Amino acid sequence: MKNYYLLLMLFAVLLSACDQPAEVQKIAGYTQGTTYHVSFWSAQPPDSAAIKKTVDEEFARIDKLLSNYRPDSTLEQFNANPSTEAQAVPEEIVSLIEQARIVSEASHGCYDLTIKPLFDLWGFKGEQLTPPDAETLKATLQQVGFKQLEVVDASHLRKHIPTLRVDISSIAQGYSVKRIASLLAQQGINDYLVEIGGELVTHGKKPDGQPWRVALEKPLSGERTMQKVLTINSTGPVAVMTSGTYRHYFDVNGKRYSHILDAKTGVPVEHNTVSVTVFHDDPTQADAWSTALLCLGRAAGIEAADKSGIAALFIEQQGDAFNEHSSAPLKGLASVTIK
Repeated sequence: MKNYYLLLMLFAVLLSACDQPAEVQKIAGYTQGTTYHVSFWSAQPPDSAAIKKTVDEEFARIDKLLSNYRPDSTLEQFNANPSTEAQAVPEEIVSLIEQARIVSEASHGCYDLTIKPLFDLWGFKGEQLTPPDAETLKATLQQVGFKQLEVVDASHLRKHIPTLRVDISSIAQGYSVKRIASLLAQQGINDYLVEIGGELVTHGKKPDGQPWRVALEKPLSGERTMQKVLTINSTGPVAVMTSGTYRHYFDVNGKRYSHILDAKTGVPVEHNTVSVTVFHDDPTQADAWSTALLCLGRAAGIEAADKSGIAALFIEQQGDAFNEHSSAPLKGLASVTIK
């Protein structure tokens, strides 16, 4: 009889253990000049230490491939080579350029990966703004333009001018988020939240069946407060990418200069749109679009977003007020609840 009761007790303990939801595991670190956080869980608890090692190795690989801040990166070696002959590059770079070109065309050239000479000219790479004179700006604009960068095939690019330089930072973080999500999926992990510097993608749900919830930051330069709370209703991939003018800027003689440059004019944008958040199933696309739409500003941005089916939230600042505007696709978006 004692053995009978012992078996019942053991069975009850096992049932109780089975009813306990899996725990969310978390890894974090530094990459691309910012922080990253990855939350994930699986019915079979994964080895978080091994996953962190894999994630950090992938970040190191991407940095060596795409960084504009290390001369030995594949991208910077391409930039430094003045040849106008076809150059061999990894297919990843060609793919990112092709994706960005589509978004650039949709933005009528406001968004452009070849903007690096302008970015350097204005001093945004350093600590001091250096507004150029008209002649210097005009000359530098001649070094910019997607039309000067030819995709020869899946693994070759050609510069049409020797001084052409490519900056993939506006799309690299989204691509990195996508790559880390892919690594988790390869490990059989289908429930996760991957975030790098505020750019993120979710998949699946929490162990208790509840959706992932994330916060959108209020576009204020001097503080960090919550603007909106997002509830992710879809168990498929949902990327949330935000671009803003409120973190990177220079104040000179009472005027604020945004780090967002219009590639057509070569000068910082001056509209009142301070942030754009894009919702998409592809983090790479979401990242490119958020930058492009911020460059365009609310009026032209909503027009472009509507035409291309992009769900986007625009925030404009009028004095102390922050006014929200949505593209048509966002108004019908079921995968995310915004409150």
